[in-house]
Amino acid sequence: MIAFTTIKAVLFDMDGVLYRGNQPLAGARELLAFLDAQGIGYACITNNASMTPAQYEAKLARMGLNVPAGRVITSAIATGRALRAMYPRGTRVYIVGMEGLREALLQDGHFVEDDRTAELVVQGADFALTYSTLRAATLLIRAGARFIATNPDRTFPSEEGLIPGAGAITAALVAATDTQPLVIGKPAPTMFLVAAETLGAPPAAVLVIGDRLDTDIAGAAAAGMPAALVLTGVSSRAEAEAGPTRPAAIYADLGALLADWRAQVALSSDRQLEEGGEAGVSHTPA
Repeated sequence: MIAFTTIKAVLFDMDGVLYRGNQPLAGARELLAFLDAQGIGYACITNNASMTPAQYEAKLARMGLNVPAGRVITSAIATGRALRAMYPRGTRVYIVGMEGLREALLQDGHFVEDDRTAELVVQGADFALTYSTLRAATLLIRAGARFIATNPDRTFPSEEGLIPGAGAITAALVAATDTQPLVIGKPAPTMFLVAAETLGAPPAAVLVIGDRLDTDIAGAAAAGMPAALVLTGVSSRAEAEAGPTRPAAIYADLGALLADWRAQVALSSDRQLEEGGEAGVSHTPA
């Protein structure tokens, strides 16, 4: 059970939680409006490194979900921050990924793109992946380039169903190179803690809402945060109840979570009114 009255901030996964494909999921708009009304900060953390925060802001806005770009932390952004701390300016990289990853790595000139002598191969989701790209990455890794993966998600929730995610591409490169990557994104706690600091809330008071046990819920546990699983994405109730990684609560969707939260807030308000009324009663001896 989640003590909603102790929550000061919320971290949302996006794919399978706020929306699927280009369709908002039940309760998403209402929950965001509720958080705004309650003065509770929130941000989105996603392993999907295919788009930039600005692109996510625009996508969410088209679905009626108002989340500023500054509140979107992707695995690409987390990867860029981590690698800048690890490698000097001018480090050569080969990117297997999309615009979100390319912008996160190349926007300030810290890294230099190189498909022949790269020191790092950085891989995320690539919906236009070709054999040529896999071939170049494989040869670079076998030549000594360090293999970095933005996230381990093997599948990606789309409107049609689950499709190959970044982790599926990682698996292909692992098979071709016999090399395990350094993984930056969820379930590592990095993105969770960066987001909590941005929102100014301690980890124990930050609720993580996700749809995957292996990334969202496991990552929340690693960061010391309570977590709620919604059944609108990847993981099922049976998996959550039987597996070693268990959320504090399981909900059919965000609407069910919101109903529970509202009920706890109403109950807390009633108790405060009762306590206030009792405190105000004077007892005069007969």
